[in-house]
Amino acid sequence: MRREIQHIFYGEPVHEGAGVKVHRAFGYFEASLFDPFLMLDDFRSDNPEDYLKGFPWHPHRGIETITYILKGDVEHSDSLGNTAITAAGSVQWMTAGSGIIHQEMPQGDANGSMHGFQLWANLSSQDKMVDPEYREITSAEIPVIKRKDGSIIKIIAGEIDGTKGPARGIGIDPEYLDITIPAAFEFSHPTKRGYTAFIYVTAGKGEINGQKVENRSLILFEDGDELSISSGDAPLSFLLLTGKPINEEIFWRGPIVMHTAEELEKAFQEYEQGTFIKHSK
Repeated sequence: MRREIQHIFYGEPVHEGAGVKVHRAFGYFEASLFDPFLMLDDFRSDNPEDYLKGFPWHPHRGIETITYILKGDVEHSDSLGNTAITAAGSVQWMTAGSGIIHQEMPQGDANGSMHGFQLWANLSSQDKMVDPEYREITSAEIPVIKRKDGSIIKIIAGEIDGTKGPARGIGIDPEYLDITIPAAFEFSHPTKRGYTAFIYVTAGKGEINGQKVENRSLILFEDGDELSISSGDAPLSFLLLTGKPINEEIFWRGPIVMHTAEELEKAFQEYEQGTFIKHSK
């Protein structure tokens, strides 16, 4: 059964970190609709003033943050002792678990462009306090499928045509695909019934089940076995994400998402008291 559109979101501009301008495709108020996903930020800009202030040291607990870079570099440091530069085409997949403190400082490229997306995914109550983990997935590790029909699919997580993405062993069983299709083309993709599925358009214009979509349109689907999207008179690019819902209550404040109000309060108390970090460096 083909998935119908449940809702189309257009997001809103917000400021995060030390004053970074981002476009929030969805977030706190819509999170219950997107389970197991919590938030998607689009931080594409060609003006360094929009992003250079960055995201100085801050904590996370109870979630995973997935940062996908299209242009520019992001410098990363964390309480695990990791230092890295996430370059164009690469992904930073960070499991905050019991707690991590990190900073992300966008640098842009030679032309001053900084294009990317940050997705937050929830952790189940039994995984909230797992040891934190940081993984840098380089562009060379991300398979690219080029089909005869002209479509191009980058597989960050999931499997296409027998090829699996590098992000594996994740509790919500996600698919994360970056797809470009040629003009006047219909792309269809099978989906697991019961899984949350959405598309975020990143370039071009298209149509889904009779509804027009364009850059920064986010389309959340109802349940079904397949979804489809058609391009117009030019190529269309979009992110396609699916994941297994956790179906648990969330208590969320800022960078921390827990299962109960008590857990949330405890996390902030520990941060203030200096006992937030549970892992050894």
